[in-house]
Amino acid sequence: MKYLKYTASIAALALGLTACSQPATEPADTPDTEAAAAIEYAPAPSRVGLSAGFRDAGTAIWNMELLHEVPTPPGFADPDALWAPAVEIALFQAMEAGEEIARPPSPISFANSDIAFSGNRMVLGNWHGFNVFEAEGDAEPELVLSVVCPGGQGDVSIVGNLVFRSVEDNRARLDCSGVAIEEDVSAERFRGVQIFDISDISAPRQVAAIQTCRGSHTHTLVPHPSDPNVLYIYNSATSSVRSSEELDICSDGEPGENPDTARYSIDIIRVALDAPEEAAIIERPRIFADAETGEIAGLAVGAALEGQDRESSTTDQCHDITVFPEAGLAAGACSGNGILIDIEDPEHPVRISEISDPNMVYWHAAIFNNDASKVVFTDEWGGGIAAHCLSSDPERWGANIVADITEDGLEPRGFFKIPGEQGEVENCVAHNGGLVPVPGRDIMLQGWYSGGISMIDFTDSDNPVEIAFFDRGPISSDELYLAGNWAAYWYNGRIYAPEIVRGIDILRLVPSAYLSANEIAAAESIHHAESNPQTQQRYVWPQEAVVIQAYLDQLVRGGRVAPELAAQIRTAIDTGEASSVLSSNLAAATMAASGRDTERFEAISAWLQRAG
Repeated sequence: MKYLKYTASIAALALGLTACSQPATEPADTPDTEAAAAIEYAPAPSRVGLSAGFRDAGTAIWNMELLHEVPTPPGFADPDALWAPAVEIALFQAMEAGEEIARPPSPISFANSDIAFSGNRMVLGNWHGFNVFEAEGDAEPELVLSVVCPGGQGDVSIVGNLVFRSVEDNRARLDCSGVAIEEDVSAERFRGVQIFDISDISAPRQVAAIQTCRGSHTHTLVPHPSDPNVLYIYNSATSSVRSSEELDICSDGEPGENPDTARYSIDIIRVALDAPEEAAIIERPRIFADAETGEIAGLAVGAALEGQDRESSTTDQCHDITVFPEAGLAAGACSGNGILIDIEDPEHPVRISEISDPNMVYWHAAIFNNDASKVVFTDEWGGGIAAHCLSSDPERWGANIVADITEDGLEPRGFFKIPGEQGEVENCVAHNGGLVPVPGRDIMLQGWYSGGISMIDFTDSDNPVEIAFFDRGPISSDELYLAGNWAAYWYNGRIYAPEIVRGIDILRLVPSAYLSANEIAAAESIHHAESNPQTQQRYVWPQEAVVIQAYLDQLVRGGRVAPELAAQIRTAIDTGEASSVLSSNLAAATMAASGRDTERFEAISAWLQRAG
């Protein structure tokens, strides 16, 4: 299959192999021999019982260093009006009972959401609008722009001076005023994707507002394969369907009654970067259809799970779609299924594989590894408003599932969930994240709301393990409030983790038994001009000694290289000279190795040949 051919070619490029090197073994054919999986991991520090507080909560940190806690800007958070699910439920029950209650605005109206990067800027989404910060090096970021535009969910992306933002709530307006809309149908309501021009940071302009039938919960930017002036937006919508009286392209219902239903599809929006005001929906593909019959509702149907007190989800939407344009693939976390999509023609995506699992209730997000040979899917069990990381909770509920990409499509493998050390007032859920560019390994970052930030090595698909974390105590010791790290992303050498009510946590990695100084330095050598959630870019490491030293560290850690040979290699890296004896020894070690160890030895040999 084309995506397996891609994994072989990308492995050769990423490892810096010469044209005369042996081709990398395809992961689908050879079991992984990841060095980190071969050692016994020491237990991580406990997160149990961290003290509560808004700005002074207790923290636990392991193999990371916290650099900055950037507060949410004024007007975008209120520590005295945080959102407590129990209070919301009580209000709802009172209204259902017929009590007359003057319901206040939901404090979730001020929650931080996702984050995007361009140069030295970062854009933080919020239900109330978005904020732009700038920073040089490791200096604390400074706020340079706040845009008020209530409407949730507020997920953002950025390309150049254009900021894209998801809007879902019925209260959102075209004019961003926040004035309540009382009518069921209103020409003033906006639900969809906004585009802002921030080229003049002192005078941002909304240049487009693309209306969609179910709003925009999240969106994904997809570059055109050949035209840099064009990009596509894959819009993921999860809310109710709007009336056709408000938006004439919309209609609701199940496919058996209404084949034109706005459910069971995604939106594709085309944007010309030099004319963003002309952005419009061009397709609403039926990516859940049955491949043989064409039936629109072709995947999972929500139902009670055997032996469980919960139900699976119906696949009539995607929550997140992660694209890997250089691989021509996308991974959709789509309610009741994880799906693999061919996006070589981004205007006409085609589903090529799907999986389900009785442990997964709501497929929420997806992350590819760097050679697109596997995908990690996350399960948003409880929707982020419940304490689902307790010691009594099953390890496979609300967890990540790793799926290999094989000739037959997606193949489910191992599960990962943070240790059950969170308390009953800590909302904890597997949420958003991305890759850490350590060569030779599959490592990801992830936000877990009040479970904090976790760094996970999933190189061994069957045995993903945590190798670093940062965790903070709850808001209150008595009541569960919506809070915690929405996501965690690597951008140009640092970790950025938006916190729902507190702001942004910025961290860096420190060497440990699980990650060497060379591996961290190799990761820090990767720089991208921009980075957006759910749009993965391929990492290609520079031809520098530190990258080769990182491979050697991995071989040594796993006991895959004899001490004498390791010493010879280190000397050769330092001097840039490889003897004939070393070359012979390396050739023998390469022949005896398998999987990624083979690739590591090949990369070392190729680098020494060039250096010599």
